[in-house]
This record gives sequence, C-alpha cells and structure tokens, in this order.
Amino acid sequence: MKVARLLLSLEETYPSLQNVTFYKAVEAGKTLAVLVGRGDVPRLLGYGGKIVKALSEKTEKSIRVLENGVDDRKFLEDLFAPLSIVTINTIWLPDGTTETRVILRRKGGRQPPFDVKALKEIARKVRNMTLRVEFAD
Repeated sequence: MKVARLLLSLEETYPSLQNVTFYKAVEAGKTLAVLVGRGDVPRLLGYGGKIVKALSEKTEKSIRVLENGVDDRKFLEDLFAPLSIVTINTIWLPDGTTETRVILRRKGGRQPPFDVKALKEIARKVRNMTLRVEFAD
C-alpha cells in the first residue's frame, strides 16, 4: 500500500495530518523514511507516536520521519534520532568523491535502536550522501 494513501486513510482519526505536507517515502530494508514539509515532523510524531505506530504496523517497517529541505546536519540528526551526533566530517577520497563521516554517541554501550545499513541507504537515496557511521562511547 502506498504511504500517501495510508496517511490519507489516517486523516480521519488524526486531523492534524491534514496540515502535513508529504513529499515522498523511501524504503531501505525494513526501514521506511517519510519525508514531510518543514515543521511537519511534530505533527506526525504527535498523538503519543500513534500515527507512526499505525504506519509501522500497516507497512511492517520501522518508520523514520525526516524533514524535507533542511541542512545536512538537521537531516542527519532526524535520521539517527534518538542518538546524538558527536561530530560530522567530510572525507575527500582520492577519486574526487566525498563521504560524510558521522560519529554518534551510543547510549550505555548498547546496540543502536535502528538498522545502520538501512539508514545509510536512505541517506544515499534522499540526499545522494555516502555515509561512514562510527560510534563514540
């Protein structure tokens, strides 16, 4: 089922969705990234997370809500939430391409609450950004 159609079907239960600008959805593995307009992330995360939970149940994927048209740092913060970013560096490779190195602060040395490989794929599809993800404890 298309994500746009799913969001429309949820509008009746959650009226705040009528004010959300939906751009696109990007899938990678068992993760689905939903791109919405500036300032629309709280509307989608509202209702105690029930909207995201309903989307997750219907698509059988974990959901990441991202804001469209923001700078790279804000995009990466949304992508890797709830972990905090220690630093972001650009690595220039010999062939002229670049990689973005993101160092995340791991909470209590546990595994991250998301699939890092899927999030790297989402960053590539949405922003054409190659990520190198590392963890600082």
